[in-house]
Amino acid sequence: MEIFVAILFVCLAVGIVFVRLSSVRKEAERLRDEPEVEISAPTIEAPAPEPRERLGTRVRTLLSRGGTEAWEALHDLLLKADVGPSAAARLVERVRARWSREADAESLLREEMVEILGPDSRLSLPDEGLGVILVVGVNGSGKTTTIGKLARRLAGEGRTVSIAGADTFRAAAGEQLEVWAVRAGAHIVSQERGADPGSVVFDAVKSAVARGSDVLIVDTAGRLHTKTPLMDELQKIGRVARKAGASVTETLLVLDATTGQNGIAQAKAFTEAVNVSGIVLTKLDGTAKGGVVLAVREELGVPVRLVGTGEGPDDIQPFRAEIFANRILAS
Repeated sequence: MEIFVAILFVCLAVGIVFVRLSSVRKEAERLRDEPEVEISAPTIEAPAPEPRERLGTRVRTLLSRGGTEAWEALHDLLLKADVGPSAAARLVERVRARWSREADAESLLREEMVEILGPDSRLSLPDEGLGVILVVGVNGSGKTTTIGKLARRLAGEGRTVSIAGADTFRAAAGEQLEVWAVRAGAHIVSQERGADPGSVVFDAVKSAVARGSDVLIVDTAGRLHTKTPLMDELQKIGRVARKAGASVTETLLVLDATTGQNGIAQAKAFTEAVNVSGIVLTKLDGTAKGGVVLAVREELGVPVRLVGTGEGPDDIQPFRAEIFANRILAS
């Protein structure tokens, strides 16, 4: 009897184990057939950066405090905007002379910036005959792009435009200029790489006169790979143009707005060599502050003619002092 009970107990235990294993197996099969669910770690969002106050707002805050330290801080703010030491000092002096608690500090600063920049000025081109625009500047400043945009703009005004590819030393300069000439519908005169720039200009003037062009835009080298100094070469181009029967009516210096105070040194070097009549400020579509124009205007007295605002063929506009002052104060 006891043996029978033991056997019965063992069978019951085996049955329970079997049922349990069967249940576990079915559950495993069910989980295996279900699609996997990805569990991602919780993400922690970084706090959004606080918006930076515009220059005009900071100027108001500074001057509302008053005291000598406020004027020194204003000078520092202008330096950070690439205005330059001399122009910054003059601005602070002029604003301080007019300042009162009732005055609007930002408006005062804007008015003094516009005063330094001077009246807006247009390109000077003859009503009859050929006008020659000499475009100078260091490599990388945006000379070739500026020429293409300017040619397109002048053509859009109904002028017949020719281009002289006198930067014969920089690789691919001619190819880039040809692309822009096609976009602008302009005629281009160029020679093989390494040719004498003066020879290119002479031929270009003769060709432009023969074609009845209204404007000839001359691209020049930003640096030379010969024993001839760059500035001597630029002076020579002017003489050659006169010899060919035309005179340079505009010499535009192209400055990269992102170079800051380096632009002043560039401007001094070019204005000492050639009669720079105007500035073209490029690359104002990025982070450039553009205050360098105030410094150039203050120290050299050269007006800004045009500004480049993007990479598109139409992204070039006449310079407007008040708009530009607003841009600096919004930086």
